[in-house]
This record gives sequence, C-alpha cells and structure tokens, in this order.
Amino acid sequence: MIEVLEYFDDAHREATVMDIVRRYNRPQSSTSELLSSLVELGLLHKDPYSRAYSLTPRAALIGTSGQPELVRDGRIVRLMDRLVAQTGLSVALHSMVGLDAQIVNWRHGPRALAATRELAGGVKEPLARSAPGWLMLSTVARQRCEGMVRRLNAEAAEQEKFAFSEMMARIDGCREPRHLFGPAGFGTGADALSGLVPRQPEGHPLVVSVIYGKDDKVNPEALFQCLSDAMRACLPDGPSHHHHQQSTVEQFSHAA
Repeated sequence: MIEVLEYFDDAHREATVMDIVRRYNRPQSSTSELLSSLVELGLLHKDPYSRAYSLTPRAALIGTSGQPELVRDGRIVRLMDRLVAQTGLSVALHSMVGLDAQIVNWRHGPRALAATRELAGGVKEPLARSAPGWLMLSTVARQRCEGMVRRLNAEAAEQEKFAFSEMMARIDGCREPRHLFGPAGFGTGADALSGLVPRQPEGHPLVVSVIYGKDDKVNPEALFQCLSDAMRACLPDGPSHHHHQQSTVEQFSHAA
C-alpha cells in the first residue's frame, strides 16, 4: 500500500492500474483490488471517466499529527518548492533509517537528470555512500558514530568498503558547517549540495539536497547562498520566516 501512495508526486499526479503494475511489477488483479480498497478507505479518488486514480487530502494528512511543526505546517515542502523554482534542479529530502539514508521526498526540477527520473520516496541505501548520509552521521555522538561506521564497513560489499579513518575524518568535517558538497548517491552518479535541516529531534536528522550533474554549470557559492536563503526564509532558524513565506520567489539564474 505504501508503494502505491509513494507513486504519486509532481510528475505523477494520476495513475492507472497499469501504471502501478509496471512500476512495481505486481499482478494486475491484486493491484486492482488494492486500488479499490484504497478508494474505499478514502485515500485515493477514482475518476469515473478516465478511471485514473489520484491522492485525496486524507492521504496527504495521514501521519502529520505529532510531527515537527515544519513538517506539519508545510514549511519543509515550501523549502523544497522554493529551491526547485530558483535553481531548476531536483531537490531531495533525506532521513536516517537505521544504517540507511532514505529518500523521504524527491522533487523533480525541469533540469532533472535522466538518472534521477525514477527516484521517489522510500528508496534507501547505506549512509556511507552519499553526502546526505555523511551529514546525518555527523549528528550522532562520536563514539556511537564510530560503531555505526564500523558496522557499515563490515556489511559493505567488497568493492564498496572504505578506510575507516578517512570516513570518520569526512564525517567529523561535517559537524560544524552542517552542509556539504559531495556525491548525491542512490546510483545516480550525480553531485549534491546537502544541508542539515535545523532543530530536528535527536536521532531524527533531515537533510535537504539540491541535485546536479557533472555537466551542469553550477556556481557553488551562489548555490550555497540560494540554499542558505531558502533555509532562513522557510525554517525556524530564519528571522521573520512568516514574512519571507509570503514574498515572491526570485530566480537565481546564476546559481545553476
């Protein structure tokens, strides 16, 4: 069921039975039954003419109770939308699940790389493979972090093992700046500017990443300024963020 709900994003606002079947390689009969059940539960709407399915407000609001204010009131969504609008690049939100970095949400920008077009919420990979993962590891107390990194290395495939001291130095280097340019991960071959979302509960870090390719003409200083301005405007650490939310989003054509 979660897979079906995660199918829907800015690029897929509607879905047919066959769209879901092809994406997840599921039997058509059981997929039809599942979609019908989700309609009965009020999580999906079925258009009587096109027979396409779309998310309902109930689906969007499930789980928002008890979440941090910036998730519940939509500020994190506004942050991601702002970054996509300003840069034209894709933007991802990551969380830490055990020893994995997980994509919480992926916003495809108009300049999205072909390698990222099928990425969506729910995809996971080990924390050691990407800049978002290194940033999230940097929020963990060092002794515990060392244990996590040793376990990540022990469980990695032979070709993905790393030097422990180099990995710890990389993670320690993230502890103060709270942002990082590095690999976007998830098999994309892309790069990212990743930043930690401020004031998250201990053990539940969130990272926002702006994703770009090797051939994208990116101005690192301007891109970092763009991310910093968006964080200040949309998230709690920023002054007068309510005022900024209502202002017009300006284009940062020189950022990327």
